[in-house]
Amino acid sequence: MSAPFQRSLLDLGEEAGPGPLGSGVRRTLLDHGAWIDVVPGWIGGADALFDRLADAVPWSAERRHMYDRVVDVPRLLKFYDEGEGLPDPVLDQARVALNAHYAEELGEPFRTAGLCLYRDGRDSVAWHGDRIGRGATHDTMVAIILIGTPRGLLLRPRGGGPALRHDLGHGDLIVMGGSCQRTWEHAIPKTTRPTGPRISIQFRPRGVR
Repeated sequence: MSAPFQRSLLDLGEEAGPGPLGSGVRRTLLDHGAWIDVVPGWIGGADALFDRLADAVPWSAERRHMYDRVVDVPRLLKFYDEGEGLPDPVLDQARVALNAHYAEELGEPFRTAGLCLYRDGRDSVAWHGDRIGRGATHDTMVAIILIGTPRGLLLRPRGGGPALRHDLGHGDLIVMGGSCQRTWEHAIPKTTRPTGPRISIQFRPRGVR
């Protein structure tokens, strides 16, 4: 279920780093006070950034309790807490740009960064919301940058319902805001199609996981 990393023809020669935020941000209003913003190709030089992060990040494989057994987490992980240096200057630039655009609406800055490496189509994340901490009771935002091979990110109302799909990769940005973490769920499903690797970079404010 793995395939070589397919590089974007649009990314060749682009200056590394985040692009502008403003008129290029497309907001979709969801039910129950939730919304998402999507900016295609927000990170220039995303394929080169993927190569650097794949090599530089100290990825770890984790195991978690699932019902009555311990299972492997189907992706590799690294969490950077506030005050911990990020592994690439482009991530620092991205967080500065996100804070400049969203801090007033959010009421606080993005402080932490969680990275996930999806190695192929067998890696995934089940339906969930970021409800550990304040996300369970308060509106918040999670900003996610996707680099590498595009994969489908699905969103549906909490408890089930028709799902929205966004195929994201190669430097795309999605921001989930309002009540999204409490009233909606998101997932990256497994796929049997040959799929190259992808890295997800999630910026969150303090106390949201």
